[in-house]
Amino acid sequence: MQDTCEMPDLRTAFIADNFFTLPEAKELPADASPRRYYRLEMVPKLLMEVKPGSPDFEAFVSISRYLNDIGLSAPRVFHHDLAKGLALIEDFGEATFTRLLAAGRSETELYTLAVDALVRLHEAELAPPESVPAYDFGPLNDELHMFTRWYVPQCAPEVDAEEFEEIFLDAWRMALSEVAECRDVLVLRDYHVDNLMVVEGRKGAAACGLLDFQDGVLGSAAYDLVSLTQDARRELTPGLEEQLLEHYLARRPGVDRQRFRCEYWLLAAHRHTKLLGNFERLSKRDGKHGYLVFIPHVQSLLSRALREAGLEDIRTLMDRHLPRWATHQPVHPQTADAHQKVQAT
Repeated sequence: MQDTCEMPDLRTAFIADNFFTLPEAKELPADASPRRYYRLEMVPKLLMEVKPGSPDFEAFVSISRYLNDIGLSAPRVFHHDLAKGLALIEDFGEATFTRLLAAGRSETELYTLAVDALVRLHEAELAPPESVPAYDFGPLNDELHMFTRWYVPQCAPEVDAEEFEEIFLDAWRMALSEVAECRDVLVLRDYHVDNLMVVEGRKGAAACGLLDFQDGVLGSAAYDLVSLTQDARRELTPGLEEQLLEHYLARRPGVDRQRFRCEYWLLAAHRHTKLLGNFERLSKRDGKHGYLVFIPHVQSLLSRALREAGLEDIRTLMDRHLPRWATHQPVHPQTADAHQKVQAT
């Protein structure tokens, strides 16, 4: 944490421009994103800091406004400076779903609230901002690259990763051909308990606080439901996933149930493939090694999703070229260093 006198001049000046008395600013714990947050003491606001010129900054501002306009709760942006990468935003407090679940709050209650917020988002009459990009082959392929470029070298270092990537992406391109054309709803992309909060004093879907939406895209309504119900970080109580899926479909009777379930499992397989690569990337590139602990759970989720989605060709391809993909146990870099030192002695 940092107090005001330790903050860089740019941040201090930005805060001073918005308050008569300079409040103390305490840095909040970092997550997987490159953004940093500071809680301003005595005022219900956060200072958000991003890399100046970051393309997702404008998206954060516009999507936040949109979500609030349709009756949902995203942190309102009170003041921002795109060139400096700084913004004063609404502070929802500490009540993330993750903390509430750890404190014994009803899992069914919280997850149902999150599904109801998705229904509100997906039934909104107001169109998303025109600047929101499509979830087409561009981002879909970029996410698969995380797997081929970060996970494959770890689970199968003997494999020519570039050669495997070519045939792997070809197989996925066929599988994703229809969903890559889908522009049904605004997809928030990281819709899970770490990025959801209970906002006290608000009712209905507005009681669900939404975080981390600046990477939003236009795509399938099934994606965020998958992100919620097949969480890489925690297992749901048996039966709850299907209960939530049925709750969502009951709230949207006009949805083609068969198509939705097909997209649900297809996008589940794609998302878990991406996450295996992303968690290795976060460790190897960014030094965020805590994400490695989730890999065995994601391996299990991916195995199930490939089966449910009927992606036998992709499963066969992975089994043939990456025989250890489903059992690879990532090694924490500090453990590897310690092992090497022991061997050296």
